[in-house]
Amino acid sequence: MKPLLGTACAGILAELAACPSLLAFDFDGTLAPIGLRETAAMQPTTLQLFAELCRRYPCAVISGRSRADTESRLAGTAPAYVIGNHGLEPSELMRSLVPDLDEIRRSLLGSLGSDSEVDIEDKRYSVALHYRAARDKRRALANIRAAVARLAVPVRLVAGKLVVNVVHAQAPHKGDALGTLIARERAQMALFAGDDVTDEDAFALAAPNVVTVRIGACRRTRAQYYLREQHDIDRLLARLVAARDRGPDGATFEI
Repeated sequence: MKPLLGTACAGILAELAACPSLLAFDFDGTLAPIGLRETAAMQPTTLQLFAELCRRYPCAVISGRSRADTESRLAGTAPAYVIGNHGLEPSELMRSLVPDLDEIRRSLLGSLGSDSEVDIEDKRYSVALHYRAARDKRRALANIRAAVARLAVPVRLVAGKLVVNVVHAQAPHKGDALGTLIARERAQMALFAGDDVTDEDAFALAAPNVVTVRIGACRRTRAQYYLREQHDIDRLLARLVAARDRGPDGATFEI
């Protein structure tokens, strides 16, 4: 992995600014610091910079949250696309998967609804099983795995930071969503930034014109570049804004 904000990578941001590009971001841990699920929000400076970015590029937020939940945290910005539930929402498959999703929800509530160590988040088109607050995290994870094993519907598990996301096996993932948006925009280049295992499907998108960025360096990732910490997102957004304003000439970044 290479540091995207390093001098050697300045040309990449200039390339993104010089052609039709799509810029896509995860929300939690990327645009917003990791925090309590209910209160997660972008910092004021990030909010302002992201609004500026959305005025200059087609932007997307691709989150594991529901689409409505994600949209509620983007007030004052205007991304071209907001994708929820790890790539499923919206999609043509949503309606056809509802019966199976209802069965998944009923089964998990029946198995884990009385388990005080597991917090069940119903996102309508997926279920997140949080165990961050569990006193015995090993036991909580074992209970989650046992409950998932009893499901009669085929599912895909997306691991996160002390959370297991349960999605339908047929549901598109973040990489699918990113690829669809790139094609829709006819983008010559794209950037995707994320911070977690849930973003690896997008990092793995096999396209030479997609710049993938992870928050935090990691050996076990398919992302090409990294930002050292979440608050470095402001520096990235500012440089992308400046690069688009500057035009194709000159690529010195002082921010």
